[in-house]
Amino acid sequence: MSESRLTNQVKVLRFLTGEMTQSELGRKVGVTRQTIAAIEAGKYSPTLETAYRIADVFGKSIEEVFPWER
Repeated sequence: MSESRLTNQVKVLRFLTGEMTQSELGRKVGVTRQTIAAIEAGKYSPTLETAYRIADVFGKSIEEVFPWER
């Protein structure tokens, strides 16, 4: 069975959005810069609520920001 995993486009989207910092994104969604860094690095999976808030900041669907790789 192949391994599936949750990936993310957070870092790419931050840079495409006027090079938004991790701190700025964290403030907008109510988490710390360290949490954003951990999400980007794939070391932490955000709560569903946080994932939706991040997607909303970028005007994207949750699937666009957090694609599931099979």
